[in-house]
Formats: sequence, C-alpha cells, structure tokens
Amino acid sequence: MSARVYSSIFQRASSYALTLPAASYQCSHLVAFSCHPLLAHRCRLSSCSAFRSHHLRNRDEELGNWSQIGRNLSTHQDLNFQLSSVQINSILRSNEQSVSVPEFDGRGLSAVRRFESNHLAANAPNEDRRSAATCLQSKGMLFGVFDGHGGWACAQAVGERLLYYIAVAMMRKHSIEELEKCMEHGRPVLPILQWYKHHSDFTFNRESASLYTDHLRVFWQDLLECEEHDEGMSPHDALACAFKRLDADISLEAQVPLSSDLMKSTAIQVAFAGCTACVAHIGTEGIHVANAGDCRAVLGVQQEDGSWSALPLSQDHNSENQAEVERIKAQHPPSERGTIITDDRLLGVLMPLRAFGDVRFKWSRELQQSILGNLDSRVDLDFLSLYQYTPPNYLTPPYLDANPEITYHKLRPQDRFLILGTDGLWDELGSEEAVRLVGEHLSGIHLQAPLSLSERRLKLGQIHELLLKRRARASPALDSNAATHLIRHGLGTGEYGELCQERLASMLALPEDLARMYRDDITATVVYLNSDLARAPHS
Repeated sequence: MSARVYSSIFQRASSYALTLPAASYQCSHLVAFSCHPLLAHRCRLSSCSAFRSHHLRNRDEELGNWSQIGRNLSTHQDLNFQLSSVQINSILRSNEQSVSVPEFDGRGLSAVRRFESNHLAANAPNEDRRSAATCLQSKGMLFGVFDGHGGWACAQAVGERLLYYIAVAMMRKHSIEELEKCMEHGRPVLPILQWYKHHSDFTFNRESASLYTDHLRVFWQDLLECEEHDEGMSPHDALACAFKRLDADISLEAQVPLSSDLMKSTAIQVAFAGCTACVAHIGTEGIHVANAGDCRAVLGVQQEDGSWSALPLSQDHNSENQAEVERIKAQHPPSERGTIITDDRLLGVLMPLRAFGDVRFKWSRELQQSILGNLDSRVDLDFLSLYQYTPPNYLTPPYLDANPEITYHKLRPQDRFLILGTDGLWDELGSEEAVRLVGEHLSGIHLQAPLSLSERRLKLGQIHELLLKRRARASPALDSNAATHLIRHGLGTGEYGELCQERLASMLALPEDLARMYRDDITATVVYLNSDLARAPHS
C-alpha cells in the first residue's frame, strides 16, 4: 500500500470512536470510495473490487500494522483492535443456526440429518441472504445462499420467493388445484414449505408479501394450464423453471402500475439491484444444484482412509470461467467481443456473469429511462440508490440472465456433507480447505500425511515450521457450529495455518467504512447428509 493511501485510510479510521456491544456489532460497506455513484454500493460492481483485491493480497501485513497502530493510539483515539475472545465469539456466533432434521417426516426417510448455518456482515445492512425449507407437498429439502450487490433488496426478494417457485413447480397438478380452490373460496391454503428461519433473518412487509403471493398464484395457474404437468416437474426442471420465472416476475413488477408508492419503490429497488443464487434440492436419491453467479456448492467426500476431498457441484460464473465468457460473447455480434468483458467484468462493471435483477444489464436504454423517468415525484431516486446510468458499450441487450447451470449428483455412502457459500466465503477459503475444515470438525480426527521425500531433507528451521503447521491442524475446534468454524478459520488463519487471535480481532474490529475493503459479507450453510440412504436396497 502506498504511503499516501495508507495515510488517507488511517486518517479516516482514527476519526472513529469504535464501540463494540457484545451481541450487536456489524460491519458495513465502503460508502463512497469509487468514481461513480452507481459503483459506490458494492465493490463487485466497480473497479473498487480490484482495489480490494490488492488489499486482500497484502492484508496480513497491513492488519498487523493496524493492530500495532491500535495499541499505540492515545486514549482519546478509541480505535481498539484488541477484542477479547468473548467479544470475538459474540460477533461470530450472533447469527449462527443449527437445526436437526427428523429421520422420518411422515412421508419417508429424510436425506438430511441436520444443517448448520451462519453469516457475517461486512456491508450494513448485510447483502447476503440464506434460506432453508422442507417441501411439504412434494419431496426433499431446499437450501439456498444469495449474494446481493447494489444493495440488499434483490437478495432479500429472491431468498424469500425462489424456494416457493421451486416447490410449486414440483407439486402434482391435483395439489395445485387444491391450492387454487382454497384461494378462490378464501379458505386456509395448504402449507407449501416448512421454513427454518433464524430470528435475525429479514421478512417482507405485508404489502409486498401480498404482491408476491399474487404472482406466485399466476405461476401456478400457468402450470395448471399445462397438460404435461400431472405429476409435477422433476427437481431439475423445477429449478430451471423457477429461476427463470422469478427473474421475469421481478422485471415485470418494476414495469407495471402498483397500488402504493411503497410497493413501487420496493419493486424498483429489487429490479435494479441484483443477486447471485445457489440452491440445492436434496432428495433421497441425490442432490440437484442450480447456480447462477459466483456462489458455490461443494460436496464433502470421505475416502476409505478417512481423508477428505472436495467435489464441486457448481461452477463460478465469472470471467475466470472461460466457457461462461464464450457463452456470453456468442450471444452478441462479433464486433462486441472486445467490450463485453472488460477488466474481468461484464461491460467493465459487473463481476458475476449471471444474476437475478440487474435490469440495467437486461432492459433496453429506452425502457430504463422510461421507468425511472416516470416514477412519481415523491419517489427519491437517491434514497433508492438509483441513478440515470447505463453501462458503457451497451449496444445489444440483454447481456445478463438468471438461467441457472444445474448439476446432479447421485448420493453415495462416502458423501458426508454439502457446503453452500457466498463468494465472501470462497474469497477466504479454497474448496478443498473448506471441506477439510468441516470434515475434521465432524470427525474430530486430524489426519497428518506422512513426511514426503522432500520434507525429510528439510533443515532444522524448516522442520520446526512444518511441526507448527501440523500442530495448528490438530488444535481443538472452538465452535460447535461448522459454519462458524469456517468463518473463524477463513478470517483468522495465520502464517502456519494456526488460528491467530490478533488477526481475527483486527478483521472484526475494522471500522464500518473500511471493513468492505478487506472482506465481503460471508454466508455459509453446511448440510449433513444421511449417507445410510445410499446403502439402502432401494438405491
């Protein structure tokens, strides 16, 4: 980091009187660091992301400097990086969730034994969302993680609504007919999902919930008119249909007249913000994963010797995925090949290459200008974080869609757990490392590979370093929740793989307008599978 940039950041940080209430501390996003108003809301939307990537590469040294600065500040500059273990645990565990699933639910065996989830905010409010539910009118469980950008509105809407669309698409026609009859006659509706929510998870206001129910009803009415829907869709088809239909509904809701300013403002916010999504349907036969964007699903597999390996069940949709880059370029004229992906971003602005919402990359210029220009004068665009802005080289939209890439994996006895995480988790941990951490947390056994031939030739100082790394791996877990375990290690792992209390404290105590420069919102869900099902005769 240059002396000028470091001095600027330190001056900003030293102006804060940092207080740390035991259970309510949350970090925030960088409020106005970039060159354009649109780009100030989320680093994934701007060149600020490259700035952040530079800091991620060098932050161990920088955070050490921050900790030293924190110790040397006078008592009048209350910037304290020395959080106690009680404060650290309170911050890390305030949003954790652990749910045990009954082995039998009245309809057969469950493919899931239990799941553990957690999230840690960098933005304020948190732009990540998570969802988990049991399908009551069909089979299986649904788990999702949703990573918002340009605000939290789109992730909130998708996290609340998408699982309903998937579940309805899998329902048999006669069950949907019962739903419709109940709605027509004002009778209580059969429950579609059994939700598992944490008290910190947000919910909709009543007006928006009513609108979303109306559009879900239109969806199932369309299904009723389909002659081929008697037995309901397969999980694969239901996931694909639900992703595309919900994204279309989000776009439609921002264009049609609505009954109140609040509903219109909400619909506009949802459509112009965006979110990526990764959803897993887990049934007794196997796992279907639908992914749009750069969240990720990774299967934890235990080998015969007790070691752990990671099996990816999704591919990141970003510029590092060359097949994804070519897919998008093929949808546009050859003359645009040089401008569609610029600086590793869609049109030089957006990092994920598939997403819900983000109508700024989907609608024509004329439609965008018409919708924003015709908003009621009482609707404040600045308050909605919206601006009359179109990405550069915007010639042949749409450039973005929410069509998911879907994978299927048949369950095997060695498949032990599934990790779903937003990209904030994968910024900190590789897939193999995450699986190893959860696997060793699950088994309590920390396998150490025998010394290789090259390791046997190490000098005494290098042997000492190797022993430190091995001892770090064998340290007992501090958290009963595996998702918290992942977040703690992702943020707090030191040079030798050990948990570094000072480093973790520095990451958690960064002031609100600096935290987003060093890390993203992090959400992780770990689903423990009923591997006995794979041994059953019917499978």
